[in-house]
Amino acid sequence: MAAPALTSLAPGQGPTSGGTVVTLTGSNLTGATAVAFGAVAAVSFTVVSATQVTATAPQGAAGPVNVTVTTPGGTSNSLSYTYVAAPALTSLAPGQGPTSGGSVVTLTGSNLTGATAVAFGAVAAVSFTVVSATQVTATAPQGAAGPVNVTVTTPGGTSNSLTYFFVGAPTLTALTPSLGPGGAVTLTGTNLTGATAVTFGAAAAVSFTVVSATQITALAPVGSGVVNVTVTTSGGTSNSLSYTYVATPTLTGLVPIQGPTSGRTVVTLTGTNLTNTTAVKFGTAAAVSFTVLSDSQVTAVSPPGPVGPVQVTVTTRGGTSGGLSHYYVGAPALTGLAPSQGPTSGGTVVTLTGSNLTGATAVAFGAVAAVSFTVVSATQVTAVAPAGGAGPVQVTVTTPGGTSNSLAYFFVSAPALTGLAPSQGPTSGGSVVTLTGSNLTGATAVAFGAVAAVSFTVVSATQITATAPQGAAGPVNVTVTTSGGTSNSLSYTYVATPTLTGLAPSQGPTSGGSVVTLTGSNLTGATAVEFDAVAAVSFTVVSATQVTATAPAGGAGPVQVTVTTPGGTSNSLTYNRIQSP
Repeated sequence: MAAPALTSLAPGQGPTSGGTVVTLTGSNLTGATAVAFGAVAAVSFTVVSATQVTATAPQGAAGPVNVTVTTPGGTSNSLSYTYVAAPALTSLAPGQGPTSGGSVVTLTGSNLTGATAVAFGAVAAVSFTVVSATQVTATAPQGAAGPVNVTVTTPGGTSNSLTYFFVGAPTLTALTPSLGPGGAVTLTGTNLTGATAVTFGAAAAVSFTVVSATQITALAPVGSGVVNVTVTTSGGTSNSLSYTYVATPTLTGLVPIQGPTSGRTVVTLTGTNLTNTTAVKFGTAAAVSFTVLSDSQVTAVSPPGPVGPVQVTVTTRGGTSGGLSHYYVGAPALTGLAPSQGPTSGGTVVTLTGSNLTGATAVAFGAVAAVSFTVVSATQVTAVAPAGGAGPVQVTVTTPGGTSNSLAYFFVSAPALTGLAPSQGPTSGGSVVTLTGSNLTGATAVAFGAVAAVSFTVVSATQITATAPQGAAGPVNVTVTTSGGTSNSLSYTYVATPTLTGLAPSQGPTSGGSVVTLTGSNLTGATAVEFDAVAAVSFTVVSATQVTATAPAGGAGPVQVTVTTPGGTSNSLTYNRIQSP
């Protein structure tokens, strides 16, 4: 039998995994007993005719092997069959493109030589070029938005897949804000993922961040007027929306420049570009409320704040102004006032002590303003009390920081005297005089003429007892002084001390009854004549220089005779009692 001979095989290559059906053509192939790929038998084979055998290639290592057919007539010559390694993809770039297709995608991997197809999902690439065993470039077809698997097919098989995203064209639906000085702008729309550019007119955004498929935040560049804003992604460039550049607001003045820490001060701000104000801040705290009066004026109600200055700013779509200082002033507090009372006629200078009194704008006694006041320091104010009705009133101090707590001040009615007893006493003083009248409580002084009483005691609102000082003989005016003023005066008479120069007769019986004539001076108003400690039976004041007295009974011997007047007790003269024989 003639030996078999091979003339061709097709295909001449296949994957290392085997399984390729290879058609062998030649002669004398009938009765083939084996087909070998190198040293490995075909998985199976079929003798089609004397000139054709089909064989299923076994697995094999990448590279060429010799294929032979064996029959009873012998083994044929060999033909080369090449095992081709399966292609593998490691990357593709870009990883996305528009749904309209047309993007040139570079596929990188291994064993890409001899590529026969590139597929985007189930759709073939528009075209492809094998650049090398590690690179193929392919033009993406049109596709629906979303991911597809990209593969490369070679005689070695079909590669693993890598994901390519068909991206819908971006659209913009809103800009927030749509006007301003630049700065942060939020763009809202669809298909914004993977944005590669955001432009404001011809200028690129300073920076931008893709928050989600529907939102981008961008930092607008410096500009002016109205510009078109667009977003570019791998899906294309969006429609445009208008952004208007607005001038930054400025502040040139604010009134008042200070207010209480409790806030609620209505502050008028003046400046430029204040229309469309969106916020007014005192430091970091927002105003309680604000009203835009014009492009150059805004009024704002201050929030509470700590003591000290804060910067007030206005924010509009054009940005935030520079700051102007507003001072929070601590509320005034009163801790004392002196004196705490004064006459109903007013005029008392009252010293108020406390804290935060600087800048006081008012001092009130009840509902009545002080006649005048002076801020001495942050802790002291002096005020002249107005006239007021008798009784207590609440004194307060008002500053830009508010109105202080109140302290009581008493308007006191002027004292009045209606009587004094006794109404006379010795020039040596020491007499306890009872003064009666009204509004005597709180007396600060009792005066006998120009001389203060030795001491005095306020018994009640209607009575004072006072110890008369020394004084010259004669009348003086007695007055009482209280915080309500000085009273009317009543007359008190200083009486000179009586003196004795003679008595006649100078002796008499122990049984008494003798009428003794006493001579001397200052005897008017005598209240007593005494023989030692025994009062005269009776006495008569004849004149300032003479008193007659009836001697009382007593033991024999000398006794001392004295005369007592409101001016005191006189010197003594000796009177002898003689025992009857």
